[in-house]
Amino acid sequence: MIKGIYVDKTEMIKFINSTLGTARKLTCVSRPRRFGKSFAAKMLCAYYDLSCNSRELFEGLDIAKEDSFEKYLNKYDVIYLDITLFISKTPDIRDVVQNINDAVVEEVGQMYPGIKRDHALADILFHVTEKTGNRFIVIIDEWDALFREAKDDTKIQKEYIDLLRSLFKSSWTDTIFEAAYMTGILPIKKYGNHSAVSDFREYTMLSPGNLAKYIGFTELEVRDLCEKYGADFSQMKYWYDGYTFRHLKSVYSPNSVIEALERDEFGSYWARTETYESLKIYIDLNEDGLKEAIVQMLGGERVSVDVGTFQNDMTNIKRRDDVLTLLIHLGYLAYDTEKKETFIPNEEVKQEVIRAITASKHTEIAKLIGNSDNLIKQTLNMNEKAVAEAIEEAHKICAAPIVYNNEEALRCSIRIARSILVRLRNI
Repeated sequence: MIKGIYVDKTEMIKFINSTLGTARKLTCVSRPRRFGKSFAAKMLCAYYDLSCNSRELFEGLDIAKEDSFEKYLNKYDVIYLDITLFISKTPDIRDVVQNINDAVVEEVGQMYPGIKRDHALADILFHVTEKTGNRFIVIIDEWDALFREAKDDTKIQKEYIDLLRSLFKSSWTDTIFEAAYMTGILPIKKYGNHSAVSDFREYTMLSPGNLAKYIGFTELEVRDLCEKYGADFSQMKYWYDGYTFRHLKSVYSPNSVIEALERDEFGSYWARTETYESLKIYIDLNEDGLKEAIVQMLGGERVSVDVGTFQNDMTNIKRRDDVLTLLIHLGYLAYDTEKKETFIPNEEVKQEVIRAITASKHTEIAKLIGNSDNLIKQTLNMNEKAVAEAIEEAHKICAAPIVYNNEEALRCSIRIARSILVRLRNI
C-alpha cells in the first residue's frame, strides 16, 4: 500500500493573502464531501496562527516561493471552528450555537486575560482589537453542518445565522477581522433572494472562480500521480474525472484518486460519505420531470437546469431544478456553466446513482435497470425475440405516451439500457 500521497495546494494561501484586509476578505468555499475542505482549512490555520511556528512545514512547497509568504506567516490570532465537531460533542443540538459562542469567549479570555467576558462575542472581539490593535482571522470548517443536521429546526438555524451576522455583517466586522474563511457543502443560505451573510464572496461548484484548481485534483496533477505510482491514467479518468468549470475543464475527485492509488484498485469509494442518504431521499422526490431527467443522465445525456431558484438548504425543495442543483453541490452531478446543463460526471458517481435508485421509490427506473441485465443476457444468447421484448420494455419505461413513436425516444431507450448495463457489470 502506498503511503503519504501529497498534492501541493499551498498556492491557495497566496490567493487568501491577496484578500487580507481588503473588501474581499470574507471567503466562503463550498464543495462536496471528500474534496479536501478540512485539509485546506487546517492548512490556513497552520500558516496564519501566531501560536505556532510552521515555517518548516511549508518549506519547499509552492507558497514558500511567493513574496507574501514571509509577510503573513504566523502573524495572526486564529479562531478555528469545526462545526461538525461542536455538533458531535453537544448532547442537545439546540445548544450548539451557545456552545460555539461560549467556547470562543473562553479561548479569547485565555489569550487576553484582562478582557471582560460578560458581553456578546462580537463586543469582546472588538474590545480586544481596540485595546491591542490585533485583528483576527476566523476559519469555520463545515459552516453549514447545522443546516444539514437540524434541517427542520428553523429556530436553531436563525440563532446560528444571527451569530454569523453579528460577526460578519456589522459595523465592527472590518475592525475585528483581517479575514474570514468558511467551508461547507452548501453555499450560504438564502432568505428570499438575499444571502444570510451577503458580504462573503462565494466560490461554489457552480462558480468556483479563481479557486477552481483547488476544488479537486487537476488533470496534470492526476497524470503526475499515475506516472509516479504506476497507475492507469485512462482508468483514473474514466472513474473519477468529469467535474468541469469555466476555466478548468477537467477536475477529479481527490479522495477517490488517493484511495485508488493506495488500494491499487479502481472502484467506488464515495459511497462511504453520509451524503449518499441525501441522494436517496432527493431522487425519491419526483418533482416535475425529475424521473425523466435521471433516466436521460443515466443514458449519458445532459439536461438543462435553472440553478437560480435553489435556496441553499435541504428543505426548501420546490421543483425539479432545486433537486438537481442540490445534487450538483453534493457532487453527484456536474454542471456546465456555459451551457447551463447538468450531467453525471464519472463512473464512480454513476454507480452510486444506480445504487440509490435501486433502493428508492422509483420503481420504474429500478425496473429499467433490471431490464438492462436481461437485455445483455438475451443478446449473448442470440435470442432475438427476447432482445426485442427487452428493448420494447425499456422503450415503455423511458418514453412518455405522447412521444412513444418518436425515433429519438427509441434511440434514447436503447442507449440507456446499454449504458446502465455497462455500469451494472462494474458494480
